[in-house]
Amino acid sequence: MSEPKTRPTDVPVDDFLATVPDPKRRADAEVVLALMRKIARVEPCMWGPSIVGFGSRPIRYADGKELDWPVLGFSPRKQDLTVYFMSGFEHRTDELARLGKHRTGKSCLYLKRLSDVDARVLEEMIRSEWKRKP
Repeated sequence: MSEPKTRPTDVPVDDFLATVPDPKRRADAEVVLALMRKIARVEPCMWGPSIVGFGSRPIRYADGKELDWPVLGFSPRKQDLTVYFMSGFEHRTDELARLGKHRTGKSCLYLKRLSDVDARVLEEMIRSEWKRKP
């Protein structure tokens, strides 16, 4: 059985963020990093090659496999700034309605730019996700 790629590494978060080619995406990522640090009050680490994560908790897949995943996490991807919400979005309809321009996947919130969303609502969502930690 192969090891999962998405697990904590020793790569410094600041070194990774310095490699983000789009200066606006990098600046947005630095804002989200500061926000998550303020909420979590723990230092982040890199999870795999491109996810900045805070804390960890086990998640179970439909096939019964379990692995650790960050409680809070984000990635400044080429197309979007992706913020991970492992608890999903079914219970977040009110927050999503107030957030502003975004897309969602099963557990991913996709943002083109932070300027497209209400920062207070994003903070509220991130804060509630952190409180859900085990």
